[in-house]
Amino acid sequence: MPPNTTASTGDKPAKSGRKKGRKARIFVLVLVLAIIGGIAYGGYWSISTVRASFPQTKGSITLDGLSGPVDVKRDGYGIPQIYASSDEDLFMAQGFVQAQDRFYEMDVRRHMTSGRLSEMFGKSQVDNDEFLRTLGWDRIAKQEYDEELSDSTKKYLDAYAKGVNAYLQGKDGEDISLEYAALGFTNDYKPAQWTPVDSVSWLKAMAWDLRGNMQDEIDRALLTSRLGPQQIAELYPQYPYDRNKPIVWEGQYDELTETFEQSGSGDSSEGSSEGSSDGSSDGSSEDGSSDGSSTDGTTGGSGTSSDDTSGSALESQLAGLYDVLDDLPAAVGVNGNGIGSNSWVVGGEHTITNKPLLANDPHLSASLPSVWYQMGLHCRTVSAKCGYDVSGYTFAGMPGVVIGHNADISWGMTNSGVDVTDLYLEKLSGDGYLYDGKVKPFLTREETIKVAGGTAKKIVVRQTEDGMPLLSDRDDELVKVGKKATVDDDAPDRGNGYAVALKWTALEPGTSMDAVFAMNKAADWNDFRKAASKFDVPSQNLVYADTKNHIGYQLPGKIPVRAKGLDGSVPTLGWESKNEWNGYIDFKELPYEYDPARGYIVTANQAVVDPEKYPYTLTTDWGYGTRSQRISNLIKGKIEGGGKVSTDDMRQMQLDNSSEIANMLVPTLLKINLDDPDVREAQDLLQGWDRTQDADSAAAAYFNAVWRNILKLAFGHKLPKELRVEGQCLWVDPVDTTGPVDDKNKVRECGQRDGDQAQPDGGDRWFEVVRNLMEKPDSDWWTTPEVGTRPPADKDRDQLFARAMIDARWELTAKLGKDIDTWSWGRLHRLFLKNQTLGTSGPGILQNILNRGPWKLGGGEAAVNATGWNAAGGYDVVWVPSMRMVVNLDDLDKSKWINLTGASGHAFSAHYTDQTDKWVKGELLDWSFDKKAVDDSTSDTLVLKP
Repeated sequence: MPPNTTASTGDKPAKSGRKKGRKARIFVLVLVLAIIGGIAYGGYWSISTVRASFPQTKGSITLDGLSGPVDVKRDGYGIPQIYASSDEDLFMAQGFVQAQDRFYEMDVRRHMTSGRLSEMFGKSQVDNDEFLRTLGWDRIAKQEYDEELSDSTKKYLDAYAKGVNAYLQGKDGEDISLEYAALGFTNDYKPAQWTPVDSVSWLKAMAWDLRGNMQDEIDRALLTSRLGPQQIAELYPQYPYDRNKPIVWEGQYDELTETFEQSGSGDSSEGSSEGSSDGSSDGSSEDGSSDGSSTDGTTGGSGTSSDDTSGSALESQLAGLYDVLDDLPAAVGVNGNGIGSNSWVVGGEHTITNKPLLANDPHLSASLPSVWYQMGLHCRTVSAKCGYDVSGYTFAGMPGVVIGHNADISWGMTNSGVDVTDLYLEKLSGDGYLYDGKVKPFLTREETIKVAGGTAKKIVVRQTEDGMPLLSDRDDELVKVGKKATVDDDAPDRGNGYAVALKWTALEPGTSMDAVFAMNKAADWNDFRKAASKFDVPSQNLVYADTKNHIGYQLPGKIPVRAKGLDGSVPTLGWESKNEWNGYIDFKELPYEYDPARGYIVTANQAVVDPEKYPYTLTTDWGYGTRSQRISNLIKGKIEGGGKVSTDDMRQMQLDNSSEIANMLVPTLLKINLDDPDVREAQDLLQGWDRTQDADSAAAAYFNAVWRNILKLAFGHKLPKELRVEGQCLWVDPVDTTGPVDDKNKVRECGQRDGDQAQPDGGDRWFEVVRNLMEKPDSDWWTTPEVGTRPPADKDRDQLFARAMIDARWELTAKLGKDIDTWSWGRLHRLFLKNQTLGTSGPGILQNILNRGPWKLGGGEAAVNATGWNAAGGYDVVWVPSMRMVVNLDDLDKSKWINLTGASGHAFSAHYTDQTDKWVKGELLDWSFDKKAVDDSTSDTLVLKP
């Protein structure tokens, strides 16, 4: 699932035309000059300030509010294991210890979730704050705390906040971290007290980054400026259920289907929590399909074809919305785009221990420090007074363990990708909006944004009666939504255009924080499912294993039931009540499996269920199952070969570099006749290549360059500017031109997206696109235009492949040199770890202080070892397995784990990146759990005294 603590601190460029200097960071020059001055000041910064912020890890500290002593035992990597005698003491100590290592990160996070980044970083963040205030994460979090969460959860949140504030007591900024010392030269900012709502708000940020298919919804609408419905359908092919298995395909899934067949999917008592007004709750289209596709292959949704929500104005508005979303700081490192995770569990009948093994490696944007914080939370004696004995990966700023194990069970998470957001077009009328022929007033609130070193700004946030905020109020371009859009004949007069509002499950108060604590204490499958029933947002794939030799899977979450004919794939018409959601799928009707006969369960963002056997549409935009099927094949191969799976086998599977797209393309590439001997020399690298993407592989470097050029030639040059990489300029036909066009009629259009967000990104959706076209060698997609002095146009697949192989050869010659013996994938595919606030730009001195890298990596896009890169933007690593773990349910002390960076957020700490080299090599650390094992691995012990 899951996560990073990245907060952009960049200036928001003017909105007239394309933004300039996207993601430029805050007052870098002033800050660097201040840092230089500080360093020159008698070496004060390099010694006194840096050391002042390091945590005390030995001896004792007195904390007001503890009821008894607490032991904090840290191993050689600075990973803490906390021992207490009451729940409140345990979570108070967790807050204190996390603040010791990561408070600056926590502080930036809470300013992001509350829309107060400007208070830390000045006017450059005002636009971001406006958008975040419009979403209102902290307001919803406060509602959760006040109205929804259990008394015990509130007690733990209060205790955690008390621990954080105990750490802050008596400290100035420079005593907390180097970053505050830097901010002190330009800003009089002082960290405020921590609150329980600060912790709850983090779950909203996490839900935002894992919200589902909003990006695809935007992109499909943007594509209509250049492509027709059939072409768009070809770029969003159907999930290959015949080749890549969904998560749930036997056992309880079949029983669930039988229940629906007996009761009828339209029965409100067995359907959504509110039922469906028309007796249908399947979200299928009129023709009976459940995947959002009409019979002619066009993309459906919103009661209209994709054409019906197009038009130059809507394209402009959605491009503007993309810009706003892209500039927002990523909470957990994904910004909702294309990043996945792996998690799988193998039952004891197939393992060498005769008990389950569970693996998890969430794929997230690389950040420094890592979003994850490893920790153990132990009650000295588990009892009613102190009920926790759990260890795993936590978020700094939030109590409890998010992924890990206790003494009885283990669990992992991957993002389910279910669609929990919809964009609604709203017809504005005076001070309100049109709804079923009547004008309804907006609900409004005024927000004041305080700005460090500047004047405060007031904004008015408007939302519909049911809580949908108007995103278009936060961007000048979005004001024009739908100005020229084609809609159905019953649509209201567009006037000056339609606004855009957001419907999202996380804009309602929920109980996910209750779920975290319940999961941490769960003793068996029933306990686990009860905990999962409270995990409403974000919806995650939960895998399970226990010490009694059971394995399982559960899909939790608030998942909307849409009106008949709607599937959430394109923007929805908001002026008719018939387009509203019809409640949520009941938890008891969500897919799950328990002890399936095959003996293993794999989740890697593939489809959860076969839509022909399940009555609800969960999304139209699954991952395409490349990783999940590879993992399944590895497990199945081991089992069918007569072997049993070990902990190290699980680790090796996590490192699998096999390229599925190479397996498909290389045989064809080797048949291409090439005249240039230098290009043939590169082609020969593919002869005998095992199609794994090791860091030292020259063949992997060349193949991935070929793949990138195939995508650029076949698709990239045909996409609208809103999806292409920034700076890529093409001479293209004007949008409104019909018929033949000569060179003189071309217009120059330049791409508008960051390289790590542009299309075609080369992920497994594009694998499927190309797979479907391989048997159509004369498809128009394989043609390239003949313009000016360019080489002759490519007329078919093999000509385009030949051009891609030539272009790749000379691209790598420029990047890596002419001698192919010096080529390697790792030289292209590099990981940089950057501090996400003050280390993302600026002169070398600032980056040298806070950033680390590069490292040369193997792996690749849609490989199990998913070191992702975006083919539109280049080869550098965009996301990574942010942690890796393998839990041994036979002997928990033989479990293994690793983090991307280290426990500490302090730039000069020995634990800043002390796990990274091992992570790069694919190594795992011992994971102590039992008291004796923890004691044996302890390097430092700190006693917190009342």
